[in-house]
Amino acid sequence: MGLVMSRLAALAMVVGLSACAVGPNFKRPAPPAAPGYGSASSQTETSSAPGTAGAVQRLVAGMDVPAQWWTLFQSPKLTHLVEQAMKGNPNVDAAAAALRQAHELYSAQRTSYFPTIQGAFGAGRSQYANNAIANPTVSPTSIYSLYTAQLSLSYAPDVFGATRRSVEAAQAQAENSRFQLEATYLTLSSNVVVTVVQEAALRDQIAATERLLELQQQLTATVQGQRALGTASELDLLAQQSAEAQAAATLPPLQKQLGQTRDALTALLGRLPSDEPEETFRLQELMLPVDLPLSLPSSLVAQRPDVRAAEENMHAASAQAGVALANMLPQFAISADSGSAALSFADLFTAGTGFWDLGASLTQTLFDAGALLHKRRAADAALHQAGAQYRAAVILACQNVADTLRALLADAAALKATAEADRAAKATFDLARSQNQLGAISAVALLNAEQAYQQAQLGLIQARANRYSDTAALFQALGGGWWNRPGGSTP
Repeated sequence: MGLVMSRLAALAMVVGLSACAVGPNFKRPAPPAAPGYGSASSQTETSSAPGTAGAVQRLVAGMDVPAQWWTLFQSPKLTHLVEQAMKGNPNVDAAAAALRQAHELYSAQRTSYFPTIQGAFGAGRSQYANNAIANPTVSPTSIYSLYTAQLSLSYAPDVFGATRRSVEAAQAQAENSRFQLEATYLTLSSNVVVTVVQEAALRDQIAATERLLELQQQLTATVQGQRALGTASELDLLAQQSAEAQAAATLPPLQKQLGQTRDALTALLGRLPSDEPEETFRLQELMLPVDLPLSLPSSLVAQRPDVRAAEENMHAASAQAGVALANMLPQFAISADSGSAALSFADLFTAGTGFWDLGASLTQTLFDAGALLHKRRAADAALHQAGAQYRAAVILACQNVADTLRALLADAAALKATAEADRAAKATFDLARSQNQLGAISAVALLNAEQAYQQAQLGLIQARANRYSDTAALFQALGGGWWNRPGGSTP
C-alpha cells in the first residue's frame, strides 16, 4: 500500500512540475536614467563658518552609506541610545513579528506543491435490519463490528501555474515585510538622532535665554535706581519691566519643549516617561560629518527600503494577476485511497481485506455570472495600482534627496551669515565692555550690548542644529546603509 501511494505522489509531482505558469512574468522596473537631482546636486561642497558645526561638507558621488551612519557624529552616548532603541522599541518588535508571519505564510504556501496524504482509522458497531435486508457481512448475527484503516491522497496538479504564482506572491509579500522592517529601523534611528539634536539645541537655547533674562533683570534694577535718582522717568521703568516680562515669557515654552523632547526620546527607546535615559546632550558634544555620500537615482531605488517594499508589492500583484488568470482555466485533481477493512481488529491487513481506488477529475466553470472575469480584471487593476505606487515611491525618494541637498546648502549659508552676525555682536559687546571699564559708556549700554550678543547666540544655536538635523535627514533619504550590515540581514 505504501509503495502504491508513493508512486502516485511522485507521478502527481511530475505532472505538476512539468506544467506552465500563465500570467505576467515579473521583471524589476528599470532604474531612473536621471544623472542627478537637478540643480540641487549641482553644488558638491557647502560653505563654511567658524566654530561648532561650521565645517565644509563635501558630497562624494558614489560614496557608500555606512550601516551605522549615526556613529559619524562621534558621540558614544548617541550611539548607545540608537542601539537601545533598536532593542526596545515596540514598533521594531511588531515589524519583526510581521516578517516572521510572512515567512511562515510563504512556507505554508510552498506546501501546495506537494500532495496531501492523510491517514484514517475508523471503528464502528452496527446492527442491520435482518427482516428487511440481506446480511451485508459474513457475521452470523445482525450485530457486527467494522474496522477500517486507510491512506488517502489528494493532489491538484499545477497545470497552469496557479500554485506557482501563489507561492511567488507569498514570497514577494515576505520580502515586502523584510523591507518594511528595514524602513522601521531606518526611521527609528533617524528619529533618535534628530530628537537628540533637538534636545541639545533646546538646552543651549535655554541657557542663552536664562542669561538674557538675567540681563533684563539687571537692566530693570538699573532703571529702578535711575528712577529713584530722577534720571529716568516712570515710562522708562515701565518699558523696561515690560521687556523683562517678555523675556521671561520665552523661557517656559523652551522648557516645555525640552520636557516633551525628553518624553519623545524615552518613547523611542521603548520606555515609559518615568524611565527616561540618563544621557543628556549639548551641541558642542556632536561632530558634524564632513564627507557625505551622494547616490545616483539608479542606485537610490535599490537602497531605499520603501521603494524596495513598493517593488515587492508590485511583484505580489503581478503574481496574483497570474493566479486570477489560472483560475479561469480548467482545474485538475487526482485522488487515491488504499487501506484495509475487517470485522475484527486482528484481521486488518490480512489477505482479502485490502481495497484501493484511484480517480482523476477535470472541472471547468461554464457559468458564474462573470465572477472569475471580474476577479481577473480586479487583479489587473491591482497590478496597475501597485505600479503607480512604485513610481510614486521612486519620485518621493528622489524628492527627499533633492530637498535634503538644498537644505544642506542653505543651512551652511545660513550658519555662515548667522555666525557673522554673532561675531559682530560679540565684537560690539567686547568693545562696550572695554569702554565701560574706561567710563566711556554706562552700565545700561553694556547690558544692551550683551543682550544683543545673546540674541545672536540664539540664532546661531538654531542654525547649528539645522545642519546636524539635515545631515541625518540625508542619510535617511539615501536608505541608511542597511545593505552594508554584516551578512546583509536585519539586526
